[in-house]
Amino acid sequence: MAFLTLFLCGAAGGLLGGMGMGGGTALIPLLTLFGVDQAAAQGINLLSFLPMAALALSIHAKNGLVKRDGLLFFVLPALLFSVPGALLATCLPSAALERAFGAFLIVLSLFRFRGAFSGRRSLRTRN
Repeated sequence: MAFLTLFLCGAAGGLLGGMGMGGGTALIPLLTLFGVDQAAAQGINLLSFLPMAALALSIHAKNGLVKRDGLLFFVLPALLFSVPGALLATCLPSAALERAFGAFLIVLSLFRFRGAFSGRRSLRTRN
């Protein structure tokens, strides 16, 4: 049963991640629902993200869906700040990580909900 549960969690995360919607937003809560510690779930998410992102990126790039303009100004700060973020996550207790991730999901959902009804279009439809 544990294999099937983990397989289904991975499938949900992979499906969302492949579409570019952030598989971790599904994978982390699913893993924690089935008893995986928050810190371990975040680590599993990061590990599963590497091959998933590489494959999805190549498919999206072949379909012309990857904009390279300004990419360096996005990637470099992300890389730079990932180090202190990872170090902070290793120092925080699992309960604090759970609360922070929950707050992140709530804020993200509020922004997405607002954007869905504000009439704003995505970057892809503006060009």
